[in-house]
Parts: sequence; C-alpha cells; structure tokens
Amino acid sequence: MSITIYHNPDCGTSRNTLALIRNSGVEPEIVEYLKQMPGKARLQSLIAAMHIPVRELLRKKGTPYEELGLDDSKWTDDELINFMVEHPILMNRPVVVTPLGTKLCRPSEAVLDILPSPQQSEFTKEDGEKVIDAEGNRVHKE
Repeated sequence: MSITIYHNPDCGTSRNTLALIRNSGVEPEIVEYLKQMPGKARLQSLIAAMHIPVRELLRKKGTPYEELGLDDSKWTDDELINFMVEHPILMNRPVVVTPLGTKLCRPSEAVLDILPSPQQSEFTKEDGEKVIDAEGNRVHKE
C-alpha cells in the first residue's frame, strides 16, 4: 500500500499527521516539499485530486503571501501555482495521498478519513489532545 505525505518536519500538524499514518502500520513515502517541491504538474494534479480551490492550498502565516499581494483576485490559479512552485513555503501542509484519496490534512486527524488501515494503538497529539483511544478508535470531541 502506497501512502505519500508532503511534509514539513518543522510543522506540528505535519508531524502529528505523519505519526497517525505510522500508527496505522504504514511507513509512508515522505516528501519534504520545502527541499524537493513536487513541480507544477504534480501540484496541479494534487489540487485536482483534493477537489479544492487553488487558494485553499495557499499558506499565509510565515510566508511571503502578504508581500507578494496574493490576496489580490487578479492572480489566476495558474499564477498562484507558479508562486507555490517558486516559494514552496506558500504550500499549505501536510498533503497526504492514499489509495482512498488525497487531502490537505488540517487538522492532522483529517488523515483518518483517507487511511486504508485502522489505527493500531492509542494516539495523543503533541499538544496533549487524545485522538485515538486504547482500542484504536477515534476520540470525538464533545
């Protein structure tokens, strides 16, 4: 079974998502997109597979989003993708590809919707929030 995560190891959400994938018994292919951007064609196919607008994949916080004026509606989807290829930090993360779908996994537990294998054990996120109980079941917030 092939699972790929477009990952930023400095991001807590990305680290939690990776840990949830591993908690399902799978070691995914890890693409550190800040070091190895997937390229324009791959980025376009990821966006199409997620069925989201290009702007939804743009990250604002900690990026050149403001200085580039990317909130301006003049930018086409193609131009926005070019900005992400040129400045990989603009790509929101983590993006996960599994046989069940492709998803921007924010929050990290969104990955559970596309993992083919169940969680194998309890899981608590880095911030202390329990996501999976001792029986491997998802803990739902009240």
